[in-house]
Amino acid sequence: MLHQFDLSGKVALVTGATHGLGMAMAKALGKAGATVVINGNTPKKMENALLAYAKEGLKVHGRLFDVTDEPQVIEHIAAIEKEVGPIQILVNNAGMIERVPALEMEVAAFRRVLDVDLTGPFIMSKQVAKYMVARREGKIINICSMMSELGRNTVSAYAAAKGGLKMLTRNLATEWAKYNIQVNGIGPGYFATDQTAPIRVEGHPFNEFIINRTPAGRWGDPDDLGGTTVFLSSKASDFINGQIIYVDGGILATIGKPANEK
Repeated sequence: MLHQFDLSGKVALVTGATHGLGMAMAKALGKAGATVVINGNTPKKMENALLAYAKEGLKVHGRLFDVTDEPQVIEHIAAIEKEVGPIQILVNNAGMIERVPALEMEVAAFRRVLDVDLTGPFIMSKQVAKYMVARREGKIINICSMMSELGRNTVSAYAAAKGGLKMLTRNLATEWAKYNIQVNGIGPGYFATDQTAPIRVEGHPFNEFIINRTPAGRWGDPDDLGGTTVFLSSKASDFINGQIIYVDGGILATIGKPANEK
C-alpha cells in the first residue's frame, strides 16, 4: 500500500509557502518525493525560505508573484510547466486575515481579504486546472479553516472568505471530477507558529482557552498537517473529492467542556 503515497516524479506548487503552515506542507510534499515549487511575494522571505528548505536537504524552486493578479499567475504557471515540469499538485495556502470588528471594518479591507483568501485560490485553480484537464489528472488542495464552519469576533471577512472557499472546493470538485481531478480542502485548527507565539505563553487567556477547547489538549504542530497534505496529494485519495478534512485536534467534534473540568 505504501507506494500509493509516493509522490516521486510529481511537481507540487504551494502558494504562500515561505513560512508557517505553508512551509510545513511544502516540506512534507518534498520529503514524500515531490519536486516542490513555492510561491511568495516578498523577496527577502523567499530568500530565507529557500535556505531553510536547503538545510533539510530539499531542493525547492521559488516563484515571486501575486496570486490575485491573473496575468502574473498565467505567466508563472506557464514558466513552471516549461522549466520544472507539469504541475500535478496545487496547494492554495496563500492567505491573510484582518482582525477588525465588523462595524469598524472598511469595505476596502473586507474586499482585500476576500480577494486574497477566495479569489486568489479561484485564479490559481482555474489556471492550473487548464493544464490538468488536458492531462486528465490533478490534485488541488485548498487550505480552508475552522472559520469555514464557525464564526468568531473580529474576523468577519476571513470567515466569509473561508466559508466561500469551502463551497468553491465542492463546486470545482463537481465540475472537474470527470477529468480525474480531485479538489479537496484542509481546515487547520490552532497551530503553534511564529505568528501565534505571543499568545501561546503560559497564563495567556487565549492560550488557556485553546488548550481547554481542544480535546487533544494542545496546539497543533505544523508537522501535523504533513500526513493529510501528502494523502490528499497522492493516489491514495483518488476517489475522495469535494471534502474538507479538519486537522484541529477535535475542536469541531465537541461542544467543549466546563471551565472547571480537568
